[in-house]
Amino acid sequence: MTGHGIAAAAWRDLALLSTAEMGEADRQAIAGGTPGFTLMQAAAAGIVRVTTEMFSPRPVTILCGPGNNGGDGYVAADMLRRRGWPVTVQALGDPARLAGDALTAWRRWDAPVAPLTDAPPAGTALVIDALFGAGLARDLEGPAAAALGGVAAAGLPSIAVDVPSGLDGNSGRIRGTCLPATATVTFFRLKPGHLLLPGRALCGRLALVDIGIPEGVLDAIAPGYARNHPALWQRVLPLPQAAGHKYSRGHLLVRAGGAAATGAARLAATAALHAGAGLVTLAADAAAIRTAACQLTAVMLAAAENAAAFDDLLQDERRNAVLLGPGNGVGADTRQAVLAALGRGRACVLDADALSSFRDDPDVLFGALHRACVLTPHDGEFKRLFPDLADPAAGPKTARVAAAAARSGAVVLLKGADTTIAAPDGPCLVNANAPPALATAGAGDVLAGIIGGLLAAGMPALAAAAAGTWLHGAAGTLAGAGASAEDLAAAVPAAWHQL
Repeated sequence: MTGHGIAAAAWRDLALLSTAEMGEADRQAIAGGTPGFTLMQAAAAGIVRVTTEMFSPRPVTILCGPGNNGGDGYVAADMLRRRGWPVTVQALGDPARLAGDALTAWRRWDAPVAPLTDAPPAGTALVIDALFGAGLARDLEGPAAAALGGVAAAGLPSIAVDVPSGLDGNSGRIRGTCLPATATVTFFRLKPGHLLLPGRALCGRLALVDIGIPEGVLDAIAPGYARNHPALWQRVLPLPQAAGHKYSRGHLLVRAGGAAATGAARLAATAALHAGAGLVTLAADAAAIRTAACQLTAVMLAAAENAAAFDDLLQDERRNAVLLGPGNGVGADTRQAVLAALGRGRACVLDADALSSFRDDPDVLFGALHRACVLTPHDGEFKRLFPDLADPAAGPKTARVAAAAARSGAVVLLKGADTTIAAPDGPCLVNANAPPALATAGAGDVLAGIIGGLLAAGMPALAAAAAGTWLHGAAGTLAGAGASAEDLAAAVPAAWHQL
């Protein structure tokens, strides 16, 4: 993670493994001397531990699939029965056709196995879903889909093994049908589908279990995805220093739109101060300055009637970071202002209209971007710049955002409840602390301002985008339901205290 301000050790701990990478981790562990059945027994022990922590003994039906996920289910069934739980096992297909460790697991289950049915057996109080894991490669249909539908219709709690059956572990998308889980037990590392929507909403409580795979397998795998967490970037946070002063903490220049459209830029500018910038200046035309002056105190104001005047403000090199886009208007003047800031090599956050102004020729923008830039599109703006990457059918969100970052040459942050952030050379983060309270007008402007403030204070672009996204989510949680964007910006200092 050289140059990104990301701690390599934390990246290993927080890595998200694709299904192929998880398969490779298993393979390397077995090649290194850990028997596959030993891994299966450890997985089953984790399933049983979570089950017994969450529920008192009760009749449980375990649905076992045709692969190693089903093998985990058979071993867990034996462990629960030995603890005195009433256990029923239903299988998809003929268990005698299992192979490898899954076959061994079934043979050790010395009790009847019933075929999968459309409804849980009478008296079932809990279901363990061990049908299919994260590597499911086709849509669920037939008996498996009917069985999952029956469990859902019965309203029973369920514990999923690896992922809820029907969930794609790479993308978080539903393959045909999916049984929402009360809890999901997964192994070694989380998968992207545990955090990407709708997967995150379907997994319930996530439990990550250590099954004995050596950490060293990650050296060869070199995972490119991770869960966003303070451990990744906390060491490069721009904390105030005893000998510091406002100029040493950076100066962010924010461009506003016309007099009737200063609200977005004002929100961003205020959030930037709360995020750590020592100074923030809002640049606008004379009419907009008068409007903004009625609302702002700590944010400074500077006249800039057009893009050329905005460029003049950049001659002061102490203005080391720039935020453009919120309320700026879509058109040639915004394009010119963006290209001026990029041409001077400033660290930049480009949001909203700064992105849409290049919808007809995104390559012009991409040719001007550099590594100290962060693009913060929502889905619509992302589609304008990257039309071929916007359709979820083009691949998992992680892969699409990583491809956009590589193409543009900048950090790309695709907003949403599962905000995903990628750097041009590959590292990609999925954020998971965003509360529903962030679904309010102006929340994106606050996010852009937080990132701009962190850039001005000296954080590398990927770290600033990741930290800004986490702080944004934490502020939303603190502000609570019904919070406005103003409340969100005001909660940023309290979010800092959580760090």
